[in-house]
Amino acid sequence: MKQYFVAAGLSLAAMAPMAHADTVLGLYVGTEGWQAEPEGSFGSKGYAQQDFNFDDETFSSYYAALEHPVPLVPNVKLRYTEMDISGGALLNQTFEFEGVDFAVGSSIMTNAELSHTDYVLYYEIFDNDAVSIDLGLSAKQFDGDIYVAQADNSSSVRVDYSGFVPLVYGLGEVGLPFTGLSAFAEGSFFALDDSTVHDYQVGVQWEFIDNLAVDVAVRAGYRAMLIELDDVDDINTDIDVSGPFAGLQVHF
Repeated sequence: MKQYFVAAGLSLAAMAPMAHADTVLGLYVGTEGWQAEPEGSFGSKGYAQQDFNFDDETFSSYYAALEHPVPLVPNVKLRYTEMDISGGALLNQTFEFEGVDFAVGSSIMTNAELSHTDYVLYYEIFDNDAVSIDLGLSAKQFDGDIYVAQADNSSSVRVDYSGFVPLVYGLGEVGLPFTGLSAFAEGSFFALDDSTVHDYQVGVQWEFIDNLAVDVAVRAGYRAMLIELDDVDDINTDIDVSGPFAGLQVHF
C-alpha cells in the first residue's frame, strides 16, 4: 500500500508542469452547512456490530486552500468537518462494547464524535475558465470518542480513538463561460482489506462577485461519506452519512 501512494505521488509530480497554475498566490476559504442523515453501525473488534437509529443532523465544514505558481511543489488544502452523531437502539441481542455488556431487550443510546480534518496536497493538472482538474493525495485525521449507555444510565462506557486514513484526492469543475456558473465534483477515496473510506460532493456554483480583488461564490449540492473502518484502536465502524449542503466560497 505504501508503494502505491509513493508511485501515485511521483506520477502527480511528473504531471505538475502541465498544470496552468496561478501566476500569483491564490487563497480560497469557504464554509458549508451539511444537512446529513447518518445511518450504520459500530462495535468492538472481534464482536458483532450494533445498528443504531441515528438522528438527522446539520454539520458545519470549513476549508482553506493555498495555490501558487511554484513548479513541482503541490498546492495545499485543509478542511475541518464537524460530525457529532447521536442515536439509539433496542437490542435484540447482547451488545458487547469495550468490555461492557448491554443485555438483550435493553434500550441504549450513543453519541459518536466523528469530527475530522483533511490534509490535502494536490496539483492543478488542467486549469482554465471552461475546465479545471486537480489531482493529489490526502490524509483524513480522526480524533474523537464513542459513548454508549443504558437509557436508564445504569451502565455506560466511553472510548477514545484516533488515526489517519490516506486517500486519493480529485476535483473536477466545468464552467459556463461569461455566466459565473459551474458544476463540480470533488472527492477522496481509500480501500484496503476490510476498510473503505470515501468522501465526495457534487454540486453547482455561482460566482456572483468576480473582480481583481476578490471572487465570491455560492455553492450547493450533495455530499456523501462512508466510514467503514476495520480495527482502528480496536473499533470497527460502518457508518454512512449523506445529504444536501450549501455554502459560500471566497477567492483572494
